[in-house]
Amino acid sequence: MCWFGHVKWICANVPVRRFDVVGKGRDRAVDDDTTFEKQSALFALAVADVVLINMWCHDIGREQAANKPLLKTVFQVMMRLFSPRKTTLLFVIRDKTKTPLEYLEPILREDIQKIWDAVRKPQAHKDTQLCEFFNKSLLYPVMRRRKSNLKIRQLFFHSISPGGLAGDRRGVVPASGFSYSVQKIWKVIKENKDLDLPAHKVMVATVRCEEIANEKFSSLMINEDWLALEHEVQEDAVRNFGRRLSSILDKFLSEYDAESVFFEENVRSSKRQQFISKALKLVHPAFISQLGHLRVKSLQTFKTQVEQLLRRGEAFAASVRTCSESCITEFDKGCSDAAIRHANWDASKVRDKLHRDIESHVSSVRNDKLSELKATYEKQITSALAEPVESLFEVGGSETWASIRKLLKHETDVAVSCFSPALSGFELDKDAFDRKMQNLKDYTRSVVEKKAREEAGKVLMRMKDRFNTVFSHDSDSIPRLWTGKEDIKSITLEARSESLKLLSRVAAIRLDEKSDRIESILFSRLLEGKISISSRNSDIADSCDPLASSSWEEVSPENTLLTPVLCLSLWRQFIAETEYTVSQAISAQEAYRQSNNWLPPAWAIVAMIILGFNEFMLLLRNPLYLFILFVVYLFGKALWIQMDIPGEFRNGTFTGLISISSRFLPTVMDLLRRLAAEAQGNPAPETSRTSQHVASQSFRSQVSSPNPVSSSVPSSSVSSNISTENDSEYTSPQLTHRRVTQVEQE
Repeated sequence: MCWFGHVKWICANVPVRRFDVVGKGRDRAVDDDTTFEKQSALFALAVADVVLINMWCHDIGREQAANKPLLKTVFQVMMRLFSPRKTTLLFVIRDKTKTPLEYLEPILREDIQKIWDAVRKPQAHKDTQLCEFFNKSLLYPVMRRRKSNLKIRQLFFHSISPGGLAGDRRGVVPASGFSYSVQKIWKVIKENKDLDLPAHKVMVATVRCEEIANEKFSSLMINEDWLALEHEVQEDAVRNFGRRLSSILDKFLSEYDAESVFFEENVRSSKRQQFISKALKLVHPAFISQLGHLRVKSLQTFKTQVEQLLRRGEAFAASVRTCSESCITEFDKGCSDAAIRHANWDASKVRDKLHRDIESHVSSVRNDKLSELKATYEKQITSALAEPVESLFEVGGSETWASIRKLLKHETDVAVSCFSPALSGFELDKDAFDRKMQNLKDYTRSVVEKKAREEAGKVLMRMKDRFNTVFSHDSDSIPRLWTGKEDIKSITLEARSESLKLLSRVAAIRLDEKSDRIESILFSRLLEGKISISSRNSDIADSCDPLASSSWEEVSPENTLLTPVLCLSLWRQFIAETEYTVSQAISAQEAYRQSNNWLPPAWAIVAMIILGFNEFMLLLRNPLYLFILFVVYLFGKALWIQMDIPGEFRNGTFTGLISISSRFLPTVMDLLRRLAAEAQGNPAPETSRTSQHVASQSFRSQVSSPNPVSSSVPSSSVSSNISTENDSEYTSPQLTHRRVTQVEQE
């Protein structure tokens, strides 16, 4: 309420704000103060809902009455600057005369209407009536102060109620924004700026609602419940996160609504939405943290469940599908719990991230499981193929590669039949499944090829072993005795033939059942062509020589293990390293022959006959010498057989002499005792002879015998007929001795 004129306290202790605005007064008016009068009048009309205008009773009807020119200016500015806001004009007539009020009121209303009609109106308000800007003018006479004040006060008790002084007011500014509003209005008026009350109302509501929103946002930032929730969500997922956060936001929104209820609705709603946006921006990181914890928790649950199902032997794809659906459902429930009704936050990105994490983990686990499965079956295949294939190569029979192909096919079928069901549990696409199966088949083949290449690297050693086996043993695998009867040439040819067969079988990989001419070429050029050490300087680069090539006909390079040139080189090295074995066998044969030939050469026999002719004739002339010589022969023969003189010297001359010298005297004494015992008719026991024989055998066993020899000596008997004086004949008992010694020669 504004009062033009002197200050009047008409409504003390009543919730009505009043202003005394200095208007046009005779005792106060100054000629240079018209600008301020207009500004104050405009300010009163812009701010107040009810404007009280003091007028002297005798000014009614006068053209130059107090406040009338001012009202004209104010009306003109009001229509130019303001929108209609229904300001109530209350004219207070002072110093009332005896003229009745009923006569004064029409005159005053007419004067005001004339002022309104005379005002130059803008185009927008050309036909606007006075009642759209102002309520009907009221006249109230002031007679006695106390009585007038009481009556006027009653008018303001319910001034904003319907039918009151300001019951139909518009563009109301809340009390909390009134101070700011009037300051801005006065500032604009002082600066001669246009003023639009609806825009001003929006401005006031904007400023005040923004202040309220900022206050609530600041309070939210330091709210203990929010800080506690924020701290909890940083550590782990919070149960009932959405409900707790919604409760906190609802609290501050309710406070905002309560404090901004009287401001312009659109502005209030706009600032409320801005406050919600700022608050959501503040709490959104906590929401993201909550979703992050839910994602990590769901992913960990997925990993644990998948591992448990796989340990129980469940199929991989089925386990992944079950656990994935369960964990995604759990995550969705967590997202629903974390959601707040103030925002429609989208958790699809975090959900997609969870999907990607699950797929990444599934891919990693799938690769690991497939690698483990592959390693398991490869280990089984290696165990099933490596040793059997190596054994087949060691045997080196004519059916080596046929046996290897049969073994490879069997083990491949077994591995595929077991691997296919295990692989089907991963539900791979057809191409991936076929690729895995083909890789397994390729691996089984690679195991055989690897062993074949290893055997190709050891072929020279295998050839020498095969040569030594065939050369040193007969068809019954019994070690040969080089007694001079063996055909070393044919044995050598046979051994080399077997070694060459082994070389031909290792020269190429034959897993595809394709025929080749490797064996025939090697035999024709190396064995039948007699390629040996002496031919090293031959021209192997001849284009007609199949061994001068770096590849075999009808054999692909990837299946070639030993090139023709390499086979030729290996064969020459083999011949060089096995010649010593052949020469040793020939030397052993010659040694055996010499050790079993005791007759002197023919020329020595002829020389002995010629040179010993006289001694021979002497023996014939004297029978006693002949008898003594015969007895010495028999005794020497017995010693020869008893002591096994040839056997002793087989161990070496020095060793034989030591053995004979140690046994000579005991053997002579044993023979004499036996002769004496037989002469008396008591045969001597064989104990001493047996013990001597065992001792001799023990001594010989300590010395290595390089060339054992089998020999037998037929039994011999010595008998003599002695004539006595009574012409009786005595026949000595027959002395028979047989010794058979079999010696083996390596």
